[in-house]
Amino acid sequence: MARVGRVARVGRVARVGRVAALRAAVADHPGLGRLVAVRFGAQWGDGLFQAALGGAVLFNPERQADPAAIVAGLAVLLLPYSVVGPFAGALLDRWDRRRVLLWANLVRAAGIGAVAVVVALGVSGPGLFVGALAVTGVSRFVLAGLSAALPHVVRTQAIVGVNAALATSGAVVAVLGAATALGVRAAVGAGDLGSGVTVAVAAVGSVGAGLVAAGYARQALGPGVGPADGTGSTVGAVAAGLGRGARAAWRAPGVAAALLALGAHRVAFGINTLLALLLVRYAFTGSSPLLPSGIAGFGQVVAAGAVGLLLAAVLTPLLVRRWGQRRAVTGALAVAVVAQLVLVPTLAQGPVLLAALVLGTAGQVVKLSADAAMQTQVDDAHRGQVFALQDALFNVAYVAAVAGAATVVPADGRSVGLAVAGGGVYALGLLGHLVVSHRRP
Repeated sequence: MARVGRVARVGRVARVGRVAALRAAVADHPGLGRLVAVRFGAQWGDGLFQAALGGAVLFNPERQADPAAIVAGLAVLLLPYSVVGPFAGALLDRWDRRRVLLWANLVRAAGIGAVAVVVALGVSGPGLFVGALAVTGVSRFVLAGLSAALPHVVRTQAIVGVNAALATSGAVVAVLGAATALGVRAAVGAGDLGSGVTVAVAAVGSVGAGLVAAGYARQALGPGVGPADGTGSTVGAVAAGLGRGARAAWRAPGVAAALLALGAHRVAFGINTLLALLLVRYAFTGSSPLLPSGIAGFGQVVAAGAVGLLLAAVLTPLLVRRWGQRRAVTGALAVAVVAQLVLVPTLAQGPVLLAALVLGTAGQVVKLSADAAMQTQVDDAHRGQVFALQDALFNVAYVAAVAGAATVVPADGRSVGLAVAGGGVYALGLLGHLVVSHRRP
């Protein structure tokens, strides 16, 4: 507990530093403050919408969330980031980004209102998920537009620091949005009507973000003239970019090995997510303060994983400095294999919570190492394409893992076989990482 407390303090210090850096950057860069307000409004609404939708589908007492419903919900929340992301990059190089931020936020607000009505009426199935899919797809478009617009309001030498500050602060704002959803839900009730009202509140963030974005002058956020890749076909630009990203990643063995390791983690993480959701929904029915049932219990699992992310932020630079990037990833995967095979198969509350902490730490060490490999071993002309490829492939792998596990998992999530299978996935990722990392460029 003392160690967890120290980690939490490190996280608080890091967040305070990021906030101070962001405040200084806003003072130094006219126009950045408005972009920060747009981002915070959008991410607060995103966090609220996703938490409200998850509560409506998975933890609403008037609905029975089976594995198929969980798969559909996760697909709605994640696949738009994979499908829309590459296209968003191509379109944002063609359209006035100020208009994109204005109209995309207003369209998203309208979509949130439609989903809120569907939820309040107790509708489930395709009607709910198609609406939610559209909302989260537009959300990806907004976030991509914000990233593309940043160089137009920030000096080049300050972009890295501002990006880091925005990423940390934006994540905190999204968590605040999720907390707002829990508060609204507690105030208005947990039935279909209460869930619909909670979802509707998320539209406030989108409307506010759109109105703030309208304050920019036309073309103030770019883009330049003409497609960056020399082709007028958006589909062609996306396909060509992903192809170039794949070739660039394969030419760098360290990048290819790190992506393989990260892919294994995403598959195992998908299996574990499904098990955790079903266990806290159906198996952990007691009132244990360690890991209660329902949405509160799943919130504790997520919180343990979040502590793991903070711990990894502290450990990764130390591990890489002492062992090197390849050995840091190897060690993280080895720890993940042991945790997956020893802790998860118990399917008990304490070990599952501890596994969330350990696997969250190990997975984030792999993720940070993979990001560093792409940033240092891939040339600038292809780096964005490699990141887009990573985003597209690994969210699809995650949802596919959840979908595959859902076909065999018991309704209450008690599946030792799936827990062991996750360990096998980590072991295969470890083996693949060792083989590919030693390949000659």
